[in-house]
Amino acid sequence: MQIRKLFLLLLVITVSGSSFMPQPQKNITWTAIGDSFTYLNDHLEESENRVEKGWITRTAELVPGLTYTNKGQNYLTSVEIAYKIDDLGIPASDLYTVFLGTNDWWLGVKPGTIDDYTNNTGIATLYGAFRVIIDKLRSLNPKAHIILLTPMQRGDFVYLRNHNFNSWGSYKDQEGQSLETFVNAVRAIGKADHLEVLDLYSEPQLSISNAVKFKLLRDPQTREYKEYTYPDYTKIPFVVGDRYPYPTNAIDVTYDGIHPSDKGGAIIAGLLAKLIAGIQF
Repeated sequence: MQIRKLFLLLLVITVSGSSFMPQPQKNITWTAIGDSFTYLNDHLEESENRVEKGWITRTAELVPGLTYTNKGQNYLTSVEIAYKIDDLGIPASDLYTVFLGTNDWWLGVKPGTIDDYTNNTGIATLYGAFRVIIDKLRSLNPKAHIILLTPMQRGDFVYLRNHNFNSWGSYKDQEGQSLETFVNAVRAIGKADHLEVLDLYSEPQLSISNAVKFKLLRDPQTREYKEYTYPDYTKIPFVVGDRYPYPTNAIDVTYDGIHPSDKGGAIIAGLLAKLIAGIQF
């Protein structure tokens, strides 16, 4: 009986030391393409260090073996990215994320139709620009996995470093177009081309009501500063020269009305890491 117990013990040790040993994680290279939402990950000084760690860095920390290259371009639309796609120095990678569309909405780019994507009509529309971008990524690695991230819902934006740069949120159309029109375009591209889509616009944790805790504005009657929550703040304009409307205690899932805070970045990273974990590389 003692010999049998010893044999079983040795068998358990042998199995535990071989097939049950944690396997080395496969190295996965990831290139993130986008606008300021991507760019800021490695330029946190532009958030006046309100953000300690970006969503890209957080995602890489959650997925063993994942390393990233940030090719985000501040301020640019998908059309502008497509125009200069060959000059961006994008490396061959196992994984690409494309996080674009919010600047297209604000700057009046026409979304176009899915035919612009399927027929590769050029970069005049968001659909056409996405085709150029995705074709470029596939030319670098035909086996690469591509994930599209939709724009987030937007609160009112006021740039920390220059208050003259400000914009209203996605509760209101811009040049007759809703932000959701561009979100729907990203969704449609993903469906048509069998690409994974991370729908941040529909994520309840990232809703416009959670963008900031409040917006600090002058009461139109008393001229005293008051903390207005959404949607009340949408009825009161921000005046350049007044105090910055988002003090640090107003930060929620964004730090400036649109760009992810540490809280928002952690939400995005958790969702994206879960999606990546389900992909067979």
